[in-house]
Amino acid sequence: MAAPDMIVHRGYPLNAEPRGEVLRAAFITPQRDFYIRSHGTIPRLNAADYRLRVGGQGLTSQELSLDDLRSRFPQQRVTAVLQCAGNRRADMGLVKHVSGDAWQTGAISNAEWGGVSLGDVLRAAGAREGADLHVAFDSHDEIEEEGKRFRFGVSIPIAKALAPETLLAFTMNGEPLAQQHGFPLRAVVPGYAGVRSPKWLAAITVQDRPSANRIQAEEYMLFPPDMTKLTEDFGKGVVINDMPLTSAILEPSAGTRLPAGAARLRGYALATGQAIARVEVSGDGGRTWAAAEIERHADAPWSWTFWSAALNLPRGEHELVVRAIDGAGRSQPATAEEIWNFPGYLCTAWHRIPVTVG
Repeated sequence: MAAPDMIVHRGYPLNAEPRGEVLRAAFITPQRDFYIRSHGTIPRLNAADYRLRVGGQGLTSQELSLDDLRSRFPQQRVTAVLQCAGNRRADMGLVKHVSGDAWQTGAISNAEWGGVSLGDVLRAAGAREGADLHVAFDSHDEIEEEGKRFRFGVSIPIAKALAPETLLAFTMNGEPLAQQHGFPLRAVVPGYAGVRSPKWLAAITVQDRPSANRIQAEEYMLFPPDMTKLTEDFGKGVVINDMPLTSAILEPSAGTRLPAGAARLRGYALATGQAIARVEVSGDGGRTWAAAEIERHADAPWSWTFWSAALNLPRGEHELVVRAIDGAGRSQPATAEEIWNFPGYLCTAWHRIPVTVG
């Protein structure tokens, strides 16, 4: 199901990312080029028979068909990036070994999602604002890890579930969801790690604690740098929800040979809850910097920011670098060594690529 020109990290579960020049070709990523992150099976569900169970603490339990969702709730659209917490894990793996697939810069994509507000569905069932509750998602995909079989499940705080940007989506860029992207229904939780936007939804439950599913309770946590797989302590892990400030060079790709003179760099930057204020690029490993041009999309606050820059590069070996600054003046760590963790999550260091000029 991955496009022929994708980088496929694994066939099962299917994990694939688009190449940089493909990703940079359009602000809205076509479905065929959208990165694929699977944890197990890709279910084949029938839209006509599909039912979503909704219930839990303080809610009236119900089962909703796709027709129920479309007819009972206002249609909503949001343009938003989804990004895997392991995006750019390959860079962190250059420091020392990390777990998981060696994602490059493409475990991220941007789409216009169509569906209904998750908050509208929960409020109609009796959910209330302000409670210290969690919304758990259970999905149809089956996972096998370390000899255990289970279905995918995660949760988010109820405040994020009730936020206007959070959707139950059945379309992507105006088309029905492709099978690998969650047909017939998925959650879209803008600003959060992609794992919190589960596909192939089976049930939504309001409860007084986070999901006990292995994906929520034992994975997608940020651990201290001195911890290893052998000393893993879930009590010391920080659950990854909001994604941090990041940026990447998509063109040229690492190892490219460029002619001497003007070189055009292109890429993306992303900040959760803040606008990108500035993007800076360097052709000498970060010793000197130049400002990049930023493409503004004020009507898409949950999307990425595309940038481009021209550098005059003399003959020789060069390390191209990019860093972003958000509206609060925060920037990125300079090196992956500063933020290394054994699962390889949240590699937000300056993105560096080697090129040869001349």
